[in-house]
Formats: sequence, structure tokens, C-alpha cells
Amino acid sequence: MSAPIHHQSTTTKLDAFTDLDTRLGGRAFRPGHPEFESAVRLWNGMIEDRPAVVVRPTTTADVSTAIRYGRENDLEISIKGGGHNVAGFATNRGGMMIDLEHMRQVQVDASARSARVGAGARWSDVDAATGAFDLATTGGVISTTGVAGVTLGGGVGWLVGKHGLTIDNLRAVDLVTADGQALTASADSHPDLFWALRGGGGNFGVATSFEYEVHPLRTVFAGMVAHPPSRAREVLEFHREITAQAPDELTVYCGLMAEPEHGSRVAALAFCWSGDPADAEAVVGPILTFGPPIMTMADTMPYAAWNGGNDPLFPYGRRYYWKGALMRDLDNRVLDAVAAFAADPPLPWLNATIEHYGGAMNRKPTGATAFPHRDARYQLVIVGAWDEPHQDATGIRWARDLHAAVEPFGTAGDFLNFTAGDGADAERVARAGYGPNWEALTRVKREYDPDNIFHRNHNVTPA
Repeated sequence: MSAPIHHQSTTTKLDAFTDLDTRLGGRAFRPGHPEFESAVRLWNGMIEDRPAVVVRPTTTADVSTAIRYGRENDLEISIKGGGHNVAGFATNRGGMMIDLEHMRQVQVDASARSARVGAGARWSDVDAATGAFDLATTGGVISTTGVAGVTLGGGVGWLVGKHGLTIDNLRAVDLVTADGQALTASADSHPDLFWALRGGGGNFGVATSFEYEVHPLRTVFAGMVAHPPSRAREVLEFHREITAQAPDELTVYCGLMAEPEHGSRVAALAFCWSGDPADAEAVVGPILTFGPPIMTMADTMPYAAWNGGNDPLFPYGRRYYWKGALMRDLDNRVLDAVAAFAADPPLPWLNATIEHYGGAMNRKPTGATAFPHRDARYQLVIVGAWDEPHQDATGIRWARDLHAAVEPFGTAGDFLNFTAGDGADAERVARAGYGPNWEALTRVKREYDPDNIFHRNHNVTPA
């Protein structure tokens, strides 16, 4: 079934807007309203689509009202959590954006080791609230990302080896479905939907809150060591060696990038040790002494401080085009390609980073959750990033060419949270990304969203 597309002018369909705004207490607005531009502005500066209506709910009932209004007025609906998705799915052209900005509350129950998080929260909100109790859970590596997008897509981060994906720590999701019904999905309630929400994206409704399992974690030993780009190939090989037998508590990324303060090109190793502090020196020592590096920053710190450490590399409003390639192992030809493309790229902010996974993430079977890529131990994240529109063609070509060079050595299908929309190719990318779980996802979609109302995502079409 094809996704309904509404690109025509919708001004004639907004006669009921005043009633909607009244029912929502002034939290619905159109272009010209003082909050409109801040609401529709996304992290990826390339995304310029503008909705006709923005709704900022504060309750589940508000979300239900907004969905019903959108359907009654034939408006395309998109959902903005953190607005960080590289494909720009949070917005639309001429429809309605449901912006969850006012649903950012985080409640921690330290005795139950759980956190209930509003779907508009960012990971910085979660890290601050859980960190106050010396608790944490897996949640991205950029703290400005929204919890909803990260979670519904799977969710990796510095704790993935020790505690698995974000979805492996998910206990329940409060959701409003396409017919405006509010429900809770968990292992005991709507288990088919709960399975689909753990990796199936925003295909099944509007999540309003998440309940996570959180784990004791006071501090981590973490940091970055930088080497000159001329040694990129050597650094990449060292990264492969150090991660091949790494314990679950050690996560190491290798990035060829420009450091944000001065713009100097580096081949960097970023690491996080979340195990016993007494073992940190022995485990991390080889990373600190390899080289020697030209710059070292490493210390014991609260987890929340480290989980926001990469934020300056990914500023809001820059133009982004991303690709990703998941891998079980790192072939020499992958390392060759990364060094050739990213040691001295054509634009300064282009970035190629190999993320290290494994551990608890790999110990779940493929069908345990909708996220299928349980055998991946690495991902090459190809970050096209630049500041000027005239650089679009150069940056996009670089990202696509590097992806084409490494794709033959990856697993089937991409990690969809890291993938740009790519228009006509979107359905093929989505099917491959969901892999063997595609057919089961289409059946859940048919039950909870048979008309494909929620299609601003890596779309699963109803069976």
C-alpha cells in the first residue's frame, strides 16, 4: 500500500484550526506565530520543508486530539522528538507537525532501577536525571539527540557492549495509535506492538513516554587520543586490533575528522571504559600509549559528561548527509577506503567514524526485537557535513562514493537511524534495513496503522 502524500495547499482544510487551538490551550500555531520557526527548525540544515500547522502537546490527550484533527482535515502528519533525524522526517510540506518539545519530563525510580522519560526529551535530560542517582542506560553518543528517535530505531552508544542496545533496556512504551487510542506496549501488554517498536521506528503511532531499565554507573574512564592524518591507516588497523578482543565494558570508536575547536584534521581514537575503575589503566593503557599521539584527553568523569563530549562535532543547523555500513569484521579494503577518502577529504567537516559494537548487543537473536542487525560488531558512519548550500553536491558525492566502496564488505541492510532519505530508493533501503523482520513488521503495521498515517519515517507499508 502506498503512503498517502499531501503536498497541495492545505489552507482550505484549516477551518477547524481555531477550535483545535482552543482545545489545546494555545499550543497549536501556524506560520507567523512567534514559536513557529523555532519549532520547525531541525538539526539538519538541509531540510527546508515547512508544515502548515504545528501542535505542541503536553499530554497524551493532546496528542490524540492532534491526530484526530490531522486525519479529519486530510493533513500529512509528522512527529518531532528531538528533530535530530538526518533524513528530516520530523517535518513535512504543508501538513501538521506534532512537536513533543513540552513532553521532556524524566522521572527516576532508583529503587526499581527504572526511568520514565517523556518522548520529547533529549539524552542530556536522561543522563542528568539518572546520573543524579549514579545510574545510566545506553543512549546515543550525542546528547542533543531525542530519546524517541534513538530508541525506536534501536539505539547504540558507549554502553552497548555492557548493557546492549537502548531497546534492550526498554520496559514499556506509551503510544497513541492512528485512531487516537492511547495504550501501553510492553512484554505483557500488546507484545506484538512492543516487539515492533523496538527497532521499527515511528511506524506505529506517536510515542509519548518510555520506561527504561537503568544500571549503576557512577563514573567512566573516557577520552580521546589524536594522531596526524598521515597515520590514518595505521590508526585504523590499531583500532581493529584493540577492539577484536575488547571486554564488554570497553567501547572504542575510530574517527577521521576535523576537531571542532581549530579545524585540524586528525585520526582519533575515542574510548569509554565503564568497568571497574581499578582496571581502567590496564585496559586503556595501550590506547593511550599507541603512537605516540599528538594530543591526549582522558580522565575519570561522570558518564553524563562523557556522553555529551561529542556534541561540538555535530552542531545544530549544519548541512548533513549520512550513510552507514554495518560490518561483522573490518576487511583491509575497508580500512584502505576509509583512509583514502577521509584522511584529506574535499570539505573540512566530512567525517568517517568506525563505531565499535558487540558484547550484550550481539547476544540477542535476530528476531528478539524488530532491530535485526544483532551480528554487527562495527558500523562505518559516513558523516557528510558542511555549511554552505553550494557544497551539497561535493559532500553528497563523497558520502555516496565512500559508501559504495565499503558496502560490498558489510552486512545486508543499513542501520536506518544513520541513513538519509534518498527519495526513490527509500523503500529498498527500508526493506533491507529491517531485513528478515520486514514481513512481521508489515503485519503489525496493518493492525495498528492500516492506512499508513505514520509514513514520515523509514516506512513499513501495511501487509
